[in-house]
Amino acid sequence: MAKSSLKAKPTRGARIALKSAKTDEIIESMKTLTLMEASELVAQIEETFGVDASAPAGGGMVMAAGAAAGGGEAAEAKTEFDLVITEVAADKRIACIKVVRGLSELGLKEAKDAVTNLPFTLLEGKKKEDCEAAQKTLEEAGAKSELK
Repeated sequence: MAKSSLKAKPTRGARIALKSAKTDEIIESMKTLTLMEASELVAQIEETFGVDASAPAGGGMVMAAGAAAGGGEAAEAKTEFDLVITEVAADKRIACIKVVRGLSELGLKEAKDAVTNLPFTLLEGKKKEDCEAAQKTLEEAGAKSELK
């Protein structure tokens, strides 16, 4: 008669994620936070658990694991590329921030951090043509980048 506190909910792809009532409650509570409260929460989580919320979590690890598993196959026919910003001229930062925001879904602060804390992977797992077009736009704004 008692229901389990875990519910299966489909997420992206074919994966199934288990949710608990406790995590549902936390998410509902977080939805009511103001921007300032959310910022304070992030700072507290970073301090308490010794993590950095600005670092990409897991995306790079998935790419690295995929490349390691593929081995020689990945080297033969590479179809996905990453665009990494390597250098930005100090007098061109504002223009580069605007370009980064246009090429990604980053907010103003995240785009500023991306242009300031280099190297920064702007695009991951994209077609070569898309990365080259973005690279050209970045170079016109005053940034140096490379395809990986």
